[in-house]
Amino acid sequence: RIDVMLVLYVSNSMKAQDLLPNRLENAKNSIGRLINNLNDDRIGIIVFAGQSYVQLPITTDYSSAKLFLQSISCDMIPTQGTAIGSAIELAVESFDPKSQAAKAIVIITDGENHEDDAVKAAETAAEKGMTVHTIGMGSETGVPLPVMSNGNVIGYRKDNDGNTVVSKLNVNLLK
Repeated sequence: RIDVMLVLYVSNSMKAQDLLPNRLENAKNSIGRLINNLNDDRIGIIVFAGQSYVQLPITTDYSSAKLFLQSISCDMIPTQGTAIGSAIELAVESFDPKSQAAKAIVIITDGENHEDDAVKAAETAAEKGMTVHTIGMGSETGVPLPVMSNGNVIGYRKDNDGNTVVSKLNVNLLK
């Protein structure tokens, strides 16, 4: 038996369309397939951007997990940003300390980290006997970040200097 905390990044960069229809929908589809293959294992879901929230406490209720998964969007966390380290820390705290099951944290992100020490948080989790996996969503070449209206791309995000913002998969951080 295993306890798995899925840590899903939901910042606006997950709307990038280098994976169709976008990074977030690809991640959700992958999580759905994972849930379908669980048997007597427990799963929890944490969503994060600039802040982290437990979307689903650890459970064996796979139907609820799929319902919670469907409701995840890039608009659910008001604070944009990337705080992978604090999301890992929340995952560590979210496990049942009495459980004898193996514990795994699976981080699904494009790897852009702007705020904290994700590597140190992962090392701390590993020291506590938890396995930390990363799954990268996106391409290393990157794509412009779309601005959406009613499900359609109406332009691309610009920085303060008027340059198009390009979001790239940060493979080095995920390693």
